[in-house]
Amino acid sequence: MSKASVEEIKIASEGLRGQLAELFSDTSTPNIPEDANILLKHHGSYQQDDRDVRTERTKAKLEKAWSFMIRSKMPGGRISAKQWLIHDDLCTKACGNMRLTNRQGIQLHGVLKGGLKEVIQNVCHSGLSTMGACGDVVRNTMGPAAPIKDAVHADTQKLTEEISQRFLWRSTAYADIWLDGEKIDPEWIKDPEVNPAVREATQAPEGEDPIYGKVYLPRKFKIGVAIQPCNDADIYSQDVGLVPHVVNGEVEGYTITVGGGFGMSHGQLSTRPFLGQPLLYAKRAHVVDAIEAVVTTQRDHGNRVERKNARLKYTVQTMGIDGFRAEVVRRLPGIETFPAKELSFDSVEDNLGWHEQGDGKLYCAVYVSMGRVVDRENGPQYRSAFAEISKTLDLPLIVTPNTNLIIADVSPDQKAAVDAILAKHGVVHSDGMTRARKVAHACVALPTCGLALSESERALPGFMDKIDDSLRELGLENEPILFRMTGCPNGCGRPYNADFGFVGRSPNKYAMFVGGSIRGNRLAGLEFKTVLGEDVPAKVREFLTAFKSERKDGEIFADWFARTRTTGDAPTPEQFHIELAERAAKLAGDKVGEAG
Repeated sequence: MSKASVEEIKIASEGLRGQLAELFSDTSTPNIPEDANILLKHHGSYQQDDRDVRTERTKAKLEKAWSFMIRSKMPGGRISAKQWLIHDDLCTKACGNMRLTNRQGIQLHGVLKGGLKEVIQNVCHSGLSTMGACGDVVRNTMGPAAPIKDAVHADTQKLTEEISQRFLWRSTAYADIWLDGEKIDPEWIKDPEVNPAVREATQAPEGEDPIYGKVYLPRKFKIGVAIQPCNDADIYSQDVGLVPHVVNGEVEGYTITVGGGFGMSHGQLSTRPFLGQPLLYAKRAHVVDAIEAVVTTQRDHGNRVERKNARLKYTVQTMGIDGFRAEVVRRLPGIETFPAKELSFDSVEDNLGWHEQGDGKLYCAVYVSMGRVVDRENGPQYRSAFAEISKTLDLPLIVTPNTNLIIADVSPDQKAAVDAILAKHGVVHSDGMTRARKVAHACVALPTCGLALSESERALPGFMDKIDDSLRELGLENEPILFRMTGCPNGCGRPYNADFGFVGRSPNKYAMFVGGSIRGNRLAGLEFKTVLGEDVPAKVREFLTAFKSERKDGEIFADWFARTRTTGDAPTPEQFHIELAERAAKLAGDKVGEAG
């Protein structure tokens, strides 16, 4: 009997229920079958193993060192002091630390099977959720991190919460499995207001999830909101990007971009990263309806034959942006849409350090190396510092898209206390760091990610030490240059729009991409198919030296590269569409249309 496909597993799951309750009540085994792991992702968890000991355990004929990662959803990265302390306590069930994600969530790694239910229960009782943090649904919605107290920032945060509520999957399975059917009523689970006319046009068949249907989406779906000129949410990397248009200090509406996404596979030209494209502009009252039309268009037209071509970016390329737009507009009866407005961004960076919020209070954006909140033996005691601030000062926190942490709503008389706690635990401000170091980011990769081909989080800081030396020697320490690394070509670290992107190929070997932009609005090209880890800093220095000698006055690295270099020979969208259609035809006979 052939192995069930992901689509078949979802169909047979009875609302993503499957056998999860039975499997997690059985503590005689440390792991679960792969079909159950596929369903578990929709509940916010991945099954993993410690790859540092995998070979050793295999030689000893022992089972893998199984554990689970739990991911919390936090629209816009917001988390209260109480919620933070609950997550801090849960570190004892995990590997003793937590990981801030570049989707503004929190991950706990290393949770054993018998402790998973307790961890999820505690996250939910804090008022947050893991529901839909992973899986083939709309995931955590990103938003501007800075807690500026004006109408625009307030509306973007409100929008992230509205999106989170609208696209929560509707099944009692989550509460039944993890909360023993307990009735809970936090903000994230309340039923949103729905436009009846739009819902009629987007509605899945009766008896199924109204938005997701019976098979949910073909793949994961990511949404981000950014306020010009700061593109911290990296909107062009998102399935849907949203940018507010402001009139007289108030948000009139949002420009919507679609089809961004960075996953690919080495050597497979039918998989590639894409930047989002302008779709349309919608008035504020209709923005979430417009997103629903996008999501359900992907539900109905996305590729359900080949998962590697199932993201929205491929649907947009296959239908064409005009055809995709027409289908979205068809699902918005009675709603007027407009051409997308021109967008302009200058950086994806966080504004680290102390700043005024606009309401008499302050916020402090603290650099967290690779987003890992841990007490280092010979380094910053991040976990203790943030726990003490939460416990003694009761200040809300915000996870940024660059995996840093903002301490918000600080009254002027609390500033000295915050600085003292940070200093006490060796958490230094970013003064003295190169500008590149402040924004450099890597995905988790080894030892917990099952897809990682090489190191990432544990490798990039060492690379940056040597790159920092070159930047300082060349007088470029204050230049905006974006470095990102990911352990595999799936691109969770968003390397493909960085000035320098390093993508794992095999242990200590990386594909090197160059020519993206600190603005997040341009794709990098493949410069070197394979570079040894120890050779990466020298390769980078060659580009930095050329930039130093050839740049025009005031020209940043991204603009110099665009002016002087080409970015490879990636296929055009038209060529890609033809290749994708041919591949779909080969996989599904003559059912190219069905393949999306």
